[in-house]
Amino acid sequence: MALPPQERNPAKNKPTDRKNAENDVFAREVDEALRQDEMVGFLNRFGLPLAVLVTAGLLGFGGYLWWQHRSHVEAGERSEAFVQALDDLDVGNLGAADKKLVPLADADSKGAVAAKLLRAGIALEEGRAADAAKIYSEVAADPKVAQPYRDLATIRAVATNFDAMKPQDVIDRLKPLAVPGNPWFGVAGELVGVAYLKQGKEDLAGPLFAKIAREEEVPETLRTRTRQLAGLLGVDAIDDVIEDADSGSDRASAADQGDSETGASGE
Repeated sequence: MALPPQERNPAKNKPTDRKNAENDVFAREVDEALRQDEMVGFLNRFGLPLAVLVTAGLLGFGGYLWWQHRSHVEAGERSEAFVQALDDLDVGNLGAADKKLVPLADADSKGAVAAKLLRAGIALEEGRAADAAKIYSEVAADPKVAQPYRDLATIRAVATNFDAMKPQDVIDRLKPLAVPGNPWFGVAGELVGVAYLKQGKEDLAGPLFAKIAREEEVPETLRTRTRQLAGLLGVDAIDDVIEDADSGSDRASAADQGDSETGASGE
């Protein structure tokens, strides 16, 4: 026999449901109050440092944007001044060019080295060798300058002040550059060779001149000059010329023979 269904009493369940709802609301209010207390405590403890940090960050970012903009503006101004100085040099207005290059040479920028070297060249053109040598020496001694510029400045400083320098000082400053394979071997080697001659060391000067004469990367005018100096010192430096002439003759003969054979086959 089936049991009758149990009757539910909604009236009895209502107080329980109401109590559970009140407990949920109370729990949410407590959680919200705890979160607010935690937030207030966090702000009281770290609010000021965070505000200072955010403000400093915004100020720093704004300062960076201003610096970047200012750097671009100054770079454009320096480039324009440099171009104007070059225009003055083209027309021979050395004084105006030098005046425009002074602030560029004193600036802490990439173009400062080029401006200094141009000012030194202007000083040489105007007969101010001492001023030129001083500028070249400053560039050569600056560790922040790229090595190729320092090497160039070293050679120019020695060449400008060569007659007033002791031969050994010339050798000491340029010998590291006066080696085959170095881009400045020809120019530096010639100055070192002349310094050897001033010391009476022809046995060192002659072979050095011969090496320069045989160096294919050296300008032809310098090779010719050092070849002649080596010959005067009794060192044979014309073997490369003879070899070049022989090879040229062989190539010419081969070309003539090829032309003859081509003509014969055509007949």
